[in-house]
Amino acid sequence: MTSTQSHGHGWFNNAYLLLTLTALFWAGNATAGKLGAPLIEPGALTFTRWFLAVLILYPFARHQLRKDWPVLRANLGKVFLLGGIGFTGFNLGLYAAVHDTTAINVTIEQSALPALVMLVNYFAFRQRVRALQMVGVALTIVGVVVTATHGNPLSLLEQGLNRGDAVMMVAILAYAGYTIGLRYKPDIHWITLLFALAVSACLTATPVFLWEGIQSGFEMPPPAAWGVIAYVVIFPSLVSQLFFIRGVELLGSNRAGVFINLVPVFGTLLAVVVAGESLQVFHLLALTLVLGGITMAERYSAR
Repeated sequence: MTSTQSHGHGWFNNAYLLLTLTALFWAGNATAGKLGAPLIEPGALTFTRWFLAVLILYPFARHQLRKDWPVLRANLGKVFLLGGIGFTGFNLGLYAAVHDTTAINVTIEQSALPALVMLVNYFAFRQRVRALQMVGVALTIVGVVVTATHGNPLSLLEQGLNRGDAVMMVAILAYAGYTIGLRYKPDIHWITLLFALAVSACLTATPVFLWEGIQSGFEMPPPAAWGVIAYVVIFPSLVSQLFFIRGVELLGSNRAGVFINLVPVFGTLLAVVVAGESLQVFHLLALTLVLGGITMAERYSAR
């Protein structure tokens, strides 16, 4: 695709708008989780998110699902594992993390994902990594450590990680595993894959949802929680996926991927403006390190 295609008539042909909104909606997931923390348990939010996403997706996916079913059926175990790790594991960890740390921390910490994926690809698949890319990875990791330790890395030696930050690190590892595992996804239409992953996420979130219910009782979420549920179902789960796929069609994966760097910026702003969190000096330092590291790693990867 040429860049001129991104300037066609209509907002759905504006790749820059679509990809910016994608980053904004994904960034809002942490803030939504923080707002929902007092209202709904992590397992209940994760299960409800993907259950409703499945209901919404099915009418659009059913015809393509029939065509792709032979291939999907042969790869059900693989898809089930991907959905369980990436969709359930990551979001369950994120929603649990914000009970004990800030949405700002969670947003900045998940920015370590590209660096982590690069390291795993290097060690597991021997993908070439240049020296300056490694410098970028190191800067990103330092930024995450600064965030997780609230600007005092030496505290790791005495106190360890805050529980919420530690849980978020596990969630990031889960999503890194999902990202790398996508190289083994079956060759099926994107809406079939998204629907199958959502079904998998719904199923794998069910045991946690049931366990929470047994512990504290099964109750309908309070009215205030439904705004959070609606957001995470509609925007990070569905609209962002559609916008990102369209953005990749218009600009290509390399140029579209750069927009993901906006997630920590938007996430920090949303946490301050919407959730009322305080922006500290160490957050600004960490953002500078993370964004600089990602930019360096991507720039020299392209070369």
